[in-house]
Amino acid sequence: MIVPQNCDIHQFTPVQHPAGDKSSGVITTHFDYDSISSRLVKLDVLGHDDPTVIRMLEDMTGVNAKDIPIGEKNTMELFSSTEPLGISPEDINCNVGTFGIPEFGTKFVRQMLMETMPKTFSELIRISGLSHGTDVWLNNARDLIKNGIAQLSEVISTRDDIMVYLMYQGVDPIISFKIMEDVRKGKGLTPEYEQKMKEKGVPQWYIDSCNKIKYMFPKAHAVAYVMMAFRIAYFKVYHPEAFYAAYFTTRVDDFDADTILKGRQTILQKIDELDKKGNSLSAKEKNLLSILEVALEMYTRGINLLPADLYKSDAVKFILTEDGIRIPLCALQGVGRTAANSIVEARTAGQFVSVEDFRERAKVSKTVIEILKDHGCFQDMPETSQISFF
Repeated sequence: MIVPQNCDIHQFTPVQHPAGDKSSGVITTHFDYDSISSRLVKLDVLGHDDPTVIRMLEDMTGVNAKDIPIGEKNTMELFSSTEPLGISPEDINCNVGTFGIPEFGTKFVRQMLMETMPKTFSELIRISGLSHGTDVWLNNARDLIKNGIAQLSEVISTRDDIMVYLMYQGVDPIISFKIMEDVRKGKGLTPEYEQKMKEKGVPQWYIDSCNKIKYMFPKAHAVAYVMMAFRIAYFKVYHPEAFYAAYFTTRVDDFDADTILKGRQTILQKIDELDKKGNSLSAKEKNLLSILEVALEMYTRGINLLPADLYKSDAVKFILTEDGIRIPLCALQGVGRTAANSIVEARTAGQFVSVEDFRERAKVSKTVIEILKDHGCFQDMPETSQISFF
């Protein structure tokens, strides 16, 4: 929300610490968005990893993402099968191959994919719209499709669908637009609008669906998101090593090297442990679960992760090698980006002759050194630089 320069936020709403916790360091408005949305301008400044991932994939493979054919057959099949990955659903406990694909990687959307089995790019756009809306899929379009009342191509998925459909039915364009605006804002239909829709042969199920909706996604957003997702999916099918390296790099802060480097069985055990927590998972645990699912799939496809190396690892990026994907130094839990960058800078002056030499040049803490030792980064390196004479 943007407050005019000659005003103060307190003129619009009280402010508070979340849950009254004064030590939280976070201050929020007291009134919710809907209460003050008509009085202040709201700006959504979105941050997305997708463009970053696509650029990384282009750099690693030399493939221009814009040249990827949208709707390419094998990539499209990824949204309804694991076959393009060369693995079975039993290998990863999932019937679709969209782990790590933006828009389509969450458990919620994977379930949508399994229930709808999309075959075309336009159906992916519809699924994106359905997944972003409120009361658009659950208790609404999902039931219509499940009960055979309507097909995926017929249900309301984005706000644009309403206006276009009503105009095709013969409803006045201005009325069609106003109905779309009311429905997408969660206001439902007035008796007058319902009557006009019935006069043009709009089925009752469509009218009921409009009245259930609380929020709808614009189609342009869905198209943009799905285009990026599809391009990333293409790399997953045809350039898997690059895909996994880029995916883990953008999530390096949540990467659990202690678990993932131990292989499939340890990953499966951790996934099972997290699954048992159900809805009590923290945000960090949810992020970790997604990473573990992708790591499980990666190993199943025969791609290996290589441990951190003082001289070969990047500070923050997973890098491709002939033997597998080398993890960065900061992927080790407890080794932050600052320490990782210090190590990379220090090694430019030559090899470390001892752990003592490493500590003095890299200027890292004892904790970081212990973590590096636990991961075998020092191998047979002596503790000190002193020469003993006997």
